[in-house]
Amino acid sequence: MVLRTQLVTAEQFDELMQRPDRGDTIYELISGEIVEVPSNAYASNIAQLIGFFIRLFIREKGIAGFVTGADGGYQVAGERYAPDVAYISKARQPELAREGYNPNPPELAVEVISDETNLEEQRHLRRKITNYLAAGTIVWVVLPVSQMVEVHTPGQPLKTLYADDTLDGGDVLPGFQLPVKAIFES
Repeated sequence: MVLRTQLVTAEQFDELMQRPDRGDTIYELISGEIVEVPSNAYASNIAQLIGFFIRLFIREKGIAGFVTGADGGYQVAGERYAPDVAYISKARQPELAREGYNPNPPELAVEVISDETNLEEQRHLRRKITNYLAAGTIVWVVLPVSQMVEVHTPGQPLKTLYADDTLDGGDVLPGFQLPVKAIFES
């Protein structure tokens, strides 16, 4: 849901997000629009499951990095995004921001679509994917109803994975493997 039709700058958005009366709702700044992050319990569960598997992998492999949820927003191409799950290595950023949106984009962003029929959500998602890719971020778009995952990698064609396929960490998390069906079994 777009909250303002009047476009705002990143600085105006950041000021609004610092206000104590704004509540707990998560917002993004997409193309100058303040957008409430849509979600539901099912999409949140899927995001947490993916985040769990990534966190477990980096812990078991001794990889120095951070896994964040939707509460951990990032600055990407001058905009502000709150991916459902994100990964950023300590090599890229030794410490996460303690306030506001993290100044560096994540290396991996996971967007779980809460409503595949919402055209406004799709429009915002496509804008975000374009900016993520320009920033060098790999994007996994998880479509729960269709039970598939789109893998957007900078400089490579789109890959669509189905239940019998396996999602991998590519160059960001080499060796990471997650069967797509495991994402939707819960």
